[in-house]
Amino acid sequence: MDPSKLSPVVPFALFLVILISADTVKSLCCFDRVFTFGDSMTDAGNACQVQGGNCGIPPYGETYFHKPNGRWCDGRLIVDFIAQAYGLPLPPPSMAGNTRAYFQNGANFAYAGSMALNISTYKKVTGLDRAGPDHSLGIQLQSFKDLLPVISQGSNVSAVMANSLFIVGEIGGVDYIGGLVSNKATEEMKSWTPSVVAAIGSAVNDLINLGATTLMVPGNFAIGCAPWFLTLLKSNNSGDYDIQTGCLKKLNELAVYHNTMLTQELAKQKLLHPLAIIVYADYYGAQTQLVSTSKLRDIPSPLYACCGAPGQPYNFSLNMQCGSKGSQVCPDPTKYISWDGNHLTEAANNVIANGILYGPYAIRLSLH
Repeated sequence: MDPSKLSPVVPFALFLVILISADTVKSLCCFDRVFTFGDSMTDAGNACQVQGGNCGIPPYGETYFHKPNGRWCDGRLIVDFIAQAYGLPLPPPSMAGNTRAYFQNGANFAYAGSMALNISTYKKVTGLDRAGPDHSLGIQLQSFKDLLPVISQGSNVSAVMANSLFIVGEIGGVDYIGGLVSNKATEEMKSWTPSVVAAIGSAVNDLINLGATTLMVPGNFAIGCAPWFLTLLKSNNSGDYDIQTGCLKKLNELAVYHNTMLTQELAKQKLLHPLAIIVYADYYGAQTQLVSTSKLRDIPSPLYACCGAPGQPYNFSLNMQCGSKGSQVCPDPTKYISWDGNHLTEAANNVIANGILYGPYAIRLSLH
């Protein structure tokens, strides 16, 4: 079965109709700013600036920036391509500036390792402890609220909100990753999903109440196709793998479960805010389609990391991660989907962004 066909579809419930358009997102015009929230798949340098990491050393950033620039990628992220499609600069990391001029075209509030749930709620829901500072979605949103007077200085706040595109995610994947590395069963983690999704819905609701009129909310990626988890959760049972893609089925089923509940939450938000434009971005569908058609795209090893541990399964090892001593980078990242075993290459991000911008992986929610 083509895993892209596992992408969630919101049922005709709550009097909603799902409109699927080849240019759902790009046809929404026009925006003065793009504001983004999320984890390392979206982080443009916040975590690197605060705590450092491999994102600040070569070969990160080599493809587009020709040097490390804080992104956990060899180049641009999905949200970067979306901003450029609207003729806007790449959204800068929110923690690197504090002036109106710095935020004139928006900002990126994402922080690597961030969860949808805050740390205290995460422990209540999962029973797991989480060390380190809290940069969860609610904290990111509060940072935006704190900066809004600076961003809108000299302008009407409602106009700033109305003329901006808000990309809420991808977020939530790290909530499940904590369970995976703690050997939690995927069925148990599904019990966490209502809380994770509710946190995302709450952020969407808050932004609309602040005056946002256009929001894009991505679903989770296909974590079962990531070299990191293919290595960590290696199985001797061939039935654990998708026969067509080689991805771990249970992990991808968890992502689909989350994404299905997320679309249902967005349907509820649409009922609450009928005038708001809410678009679900199907990152999962775009990614699995890319994996499924990899041979046609001249990608010989779609589940291998471009940068990582040579000779290891999936070219990945936690003991020799991209940028560390002994790691190697592939000569052509455009022939890979995974950059470092966890994050995608710029080339893959570009394909997914185009699938969101020009179809068919964007779903706009509309009242019946």
